[in-house]
Amino acid sequence: MRIRGLVLCAALLVSGMVPASATMRIAEDRGGQIGHYLQAFALLRSTGEDVMIDGNCLSACTLVLGLIPNNKICATENARFGFHAAWMPDRDGRPVTSTMGTRALWNIYPTSVRHWINRHGGLSRKMIFLQGNDLNGIVRACSATPREHSAQARSAHHYAPRRAVRYVSGTTASDRR
Repeated sequence: MRIRGLVLCAALLVSGMVPASATMRIAEDRGGQIGHYLQAFALLRSTGEDVMIDGNCLSACTLVLGLIPNNKICATENARFGFHAAWMPDRDGRPVTSTMGTRALWNIYPTSVRHWINRHGGLSRKMIFLQGNDLNGIVRACSATPREHSAQARSAHHYAPRRAVRYVSGTTASDRR
């Protein structure tokens, strides 16, 4: 997901141009700078919009788990969260672990997520994945079936009175600057 797209979508919702009952669908989000996600998810939280995780939500995208209320977020069977320690590029552009950034991530994650991370080796340079049955008790399952998701997606394009699902696509490494 391009973080600029998330901010734009949230801004449109606040302005009233998108139905308030819309659902933000996150899939294939590779993350990026923590600060951008803090701002975007805080704005999204203020709209009261529901969030559906339906694919990869990696790195800074996982902040959604601590910044969006539990009753406003759900995960499909395709959902996969990827966690690792925060990093910053050094003078030569090589990644160096950021203690402060990692601490910020840790403090935002809910207790259930922290427990899962600890059981799986903690936050390090290696990505660990939370998915499938491990999501039970951490993120509620989305109640809609794949066919309903498809119908909801179509309604988003036609601004029908049904509950809309807005689709957000992934980023590339070059988008994370």
